[in-house]
Amino acid sequence: ARLGSAMEALRAAGRAVLRSPRLARHGLGLRRRRKLPESWADMQEPLLEGMCFTLKYLGMTLVEKPKGEDMAAAAIRRIVATARVGARKFQKVILTVSPRGISLQDADTKEMVENISIYRISYCTTDKLQNKVFAYVAQSQESGALECHAFLSPKKKIAQAVTLTVAQAFQMALDLWEATHAGR
Repeated sequence: ARLGSAMEALRAAGRAVLRSPRLARHGLGLRRRRKLPESWADMQEPLLEGMCFTLKYLGMTLVEKPKGEDMAAAAIRRIVATARVGARKFQKVILTVSPRGISLQDADTKEMVENISIYRISYCTTDKLQNKVFAYVAQSQESGALECHAFLSPKKKIAQAVTLTVAQAFQMALDLWEATHAGR
């Protein structure tokens, strides 16, 4: 039963990302430069290994719900407001997306910051107003609380590309899960 619920969680999370209206509206317009493929079929192999994005970590806030555009927008507003007040320099991180989940590495020291299993991620989005901000919601391994983490990307298209890459990772994780459990 636990495996079934994990599969359903992947399906729901993938659908939530793909339903994100602004991704369709912007049409993404990704070109071949920067190694961002035009079609998901081209992403299968690099995504299995993990696709990397260099972003600035803005911060985290606790949220009540695992998914939802309004919840995420409010959480991002809180994170951005707090980030603006603080005079600290933002940590530059290498965010790697794969069917296993998201891993965060300090860009300067190369030290691993965190590994977030795909099963713990419930939502991700590119914010409508802060359109260079990518955020995801995940359940904390330690406390079980729902956390929204936000990152600043150099360009709007990169933030959108991270969101779509996570959506593709959900789909691949689901495909791999189904292939592993077929015939059981």
